[in-house]
Amino acid sequence: MNARALVSVIVPTRNSSRTLNACLVSIRSQLYRPIEIVVVDNGSTDHTLEIAQRHGDIVESFGPERSAQRNHGASLAHGEFLLFVDSDMTLAPRVVGDCLEAVMLTGAPGVVIPETSVGDGFWARCRALERSCYVGDDAIEAARFFTRGAFEASEGFDEDLTGPEDWDLSVRIAAGSTLPRTPSYISHDEGRLRIRTIVSKKRYYAKSSLLYLQKRGVSKVSQANMVFRPAFLRNRRRLVRHPVLASGIFAMKSLEATAVMWGFLSEWASARRDPQTKSVSN
Repeated sequence: MNARALVSVIVPTRNSSRTLNACLVSIRSQLYRPIEIVVVDNGSTDHTLEIAQRHGDIVESFGPERSAQRNHGASLAHGEFLLFVDSDMTLAPRVVGDCLEAVMLTGAPGVVIPETSVGDGFWARCRALERSCYVGDDAIEAARFFTRGAFEASEGFDEDLTGPEDWDLSVRIAAGSTLPRTPSYISHDEGRLRIRTIVSKKRYYAKSSLLYLQKRGVSKVSQANMVFRPAFLRNRRRLVRHPVLASGIFAMKSLEATAVMWGFLSEWASARRDPQTKSVSN
């Protein structure tokens, strides 16, 4: 394996101008070289493309959803390794180097990069505490860094999924093994979280969530339990130290679970009204 192999970082975007510059600058600031930035935009109407062209090596438009954007970005990339980063994320300076080191030491096909959450307001602080409970949890964290060979052998992201596609690919890449983790982190900028946005997002992902559970079966049902996750029990002392935020987490997770069920029922009702519509149960 070439220790100085090209790493292609693929960033899907859509109206990402608030966070994209920081994301791309953090990629350019990696201590590891060489790195290629591939941005795949999905019809942005803000300054996303302008920012992408300022920092990216390859910038193209493609859709209709994030999984398709990522697969298209991989097809454009030249790197021996592929890293998939969302446009509202920033990388610690050693992330890429740590990923390469993990692959060279273990021979693993993929690497998990732990995440932290940052943002403004009460709900963002709740999300940050929640995310801190997931570090090291194989049921929640998913790989973002892959060898090209493993990615292509897996046929990439399932384009029928939007939301759980990271879990799905990580499961297929790992093939029953445990993937290594980096000591460095990715930071996810949540901005100013609002309950309306949280609920809307989960409802939108509902159909894909059900398709994922149907695809993966009962072995992944634990991922569907958004409220009483084992990670919360393992980190109960941390949660007890922050009772107000912990209460906020469980309120937020309960609303998310309700939104997912609302999405399931809406899909079911739509299929009942129009028999020609493909049901999520098919």
